[in-house]
Amino acid sequence: MSGLWNDFNDAQSNTNLIPKGTLAKVRLTIRPGGFDDPSQGWTGGYATRGSTGAVYLNGEFTVTEGAYARRKIFTLIGLYSPKGPDWANMGRSLVRGMLNSARGISDKDQSPQAQAARRINGFADLDGIEFIARIDVGSDAMGEEKNEIRAAVTPDHRDYAQVMGLAAQHGYQPPAQTAPQQAPVQQPAAAPVPGRPAWAQ
Repeated sequence: MSGLWNDFNDAQSNTNLIPKGTLAKVRLTIRPGGFDDPSQGWTGGYATRGSTGAVYLNGEFTVTEGAYARRKIFTLIGLYSPKGPDWANMGRSLVRGMLNSARGISDKDQSPQAQAARRINGFADLDGIEFIARIDVGSDAMGEEKNEIRAAVTPDHRDYAQVMGLAAQHGYQPPAQTAPQQAPVQQPAAAPVPGRPAWAQ
């Protein structure tokens, strides 16, 4: 028995935080808030409007594999704030990173295919998206520490392929790094799949 049931001084603190900077594959579930503004492209009831007038996506990010599998991280993705454009710009930056990460696009890639991969038809395209997140630590309204997701990891990162699990799929090759002592066996690139978007090849 690890401890007495009448003395809890030696019990572990329930911090339950994933360490800051951890890279993990996550799946986004948007918790619908029922707020639409078709003039902004906000349809489908995905957005939430808060009491201050701020509008956001209520994101539930579930770690899909690894040491923290099934852990959930709750982060708001800003769409609009009456205080100014900063929150919405942060939200747009996060979504851009999520799309780059999920669709294997370098942030520096400005090709027509990359630009098409960064467009969505609506928030439904983000609901269920899987990408690599860099997990951060922030604080909640009560000042307690909590995990947050503020950035996504794109193929430019050296650990992207390993965490995303693409190395064994699709013949993915990460951006050039320092040459290893023993070169890995090259896999033939997969043939293009008819009818699949260029970013998904």
